[in-house]
Amino acid sequence: MLKFFRYLILFLILFFSLSFLDKVRAIECNTGVQLKTQQEIDEFDSKCVKPLRNQINTLSEQIQYMNNQIYLTTTLIQQTEQKIVATQKEIDILGSRIEGLDDSLTNLSDLLIRKIIKDYKQRSVSLFGLLFDSQNANELISKIKYVKTVRDNNQKLLVQVQEAKSNFEEQKKLRETKKIELDELTQTLTAQQQSLNDQKIQKQKLLADTQNDESTYQRLIQQARAQLAGFKSFVTSAGAGIISANQFGNGSDGSYYSQRDARWASQTIGYSSENILDVGCLLTSVAMVAKRYGSSVTPAEIASDTNRFFGNTAYMSLPWKSVAGKNYQGGVDIDQELANGNYVIVGVGGCASGGSHFVVLTKKEGDDYIMHDPIFGPDIKFSSHYSNICSTGTFK
Repeated sequence: MLKFFRYLILFLILFFSLSFLDKVRAIECNTGVQLKTQQEIDEFDSKCVKPLRNQINTLSEQIQYMNNQIYLTTTLIQQTEQKIVATQKEIDILGSRIEGLDDSLTNLSDLLIRKIIKDYKQRSVSLFGLLFDSQNANELISKIKYVKTVRDNNQKLLVQVQEAKSNFEEQKKLRETKKIELDELTQTLTAQQQSLNDQKIQKQKLLADTQNDESTYQRLIQQARAQLAGFKSFVTSAGAGIISANQFGNGSDGSYYSQRDARWASQTIGYSSENILDVGCLLTSVAMVAKRYGSSVTPAEIASDTNRFFGNTAYMSLPWKSVAGKNYQGGVDIDQELANGNYVIVGVGGCASGGSHFVVLTKKEGDDYIMHDPIFGPDIKFSSHYSNICSTGTFK
């Protein structure tokens, strides 16, 4: 007996150990294991995607996060496709059922109408009539039973017609609900497929931007973090909020834009979660230069061009992508470029990352410059807000 209990205990230990291992495997971030249930999908999202978003410090971690994200989206697409197939099948079944109910309702209605007409023609409903027409009591009883049976049958047939009609309407409503569900699932699938496509493009873009090199990634990500932090700090210290559309006007040259403009202030930049109001001074400056050269490109359009930014950040990669057919050139002589009719984008404020804010110099005026400032407005004296220049760049 003692030996039996020992074996039983060993069996229980082994059983619970295996159960524990199954649970451990269930939470592993393994993109090679198929997620079969909604619980598994939610668990993968909560443990293998969302937590990684704020824990990325290396290129390999960024790629792992992207791979998990792509895997999750692919699984969601498969799930949605299965739901679409099942819903379409339900709609087809309901269609066949409705068709059958329609035929049944038609037949029952026709039968009821014929019986009502027949009964109407043969009606002899008076009890006195039955008494006078009957030869004896048995015949009288038979006729009374017959009349009652006819009425009962008609009543049953009427109930059947009403039930068939009610069922018919119910099935039609259910089919319409399923059609709405199908439309929503189709829209969801389209959005998921677009998201998957964007995620794959983001991954390939990151690999291209970094040449799949960790040191390159670290250099660029540090530059991005430093610059964007500087931009945010500047906007906060300036107390700059969203303004109404074109509140500052277009400037004396018609090329001014504000990063605070309600038309695009809240728009996100590239593949990042940053918006134009908080970190869009540089891209707004680029849009102003483009407009000066005859291109109608807006800050919103610059922000939407994902190729202008590093990876999934709002950091504009150097050299800045060309605008209006003109190419970027950095480290230029401001006075010479302005004399040649070229606007100059300059970084001001903190110089750790080329400037904590960027403005456009439009002309020289004595010992000062006139600028278009994405925060404070057009045609302003440079010295009224700034005293230093960290970096220079133009397009020509």
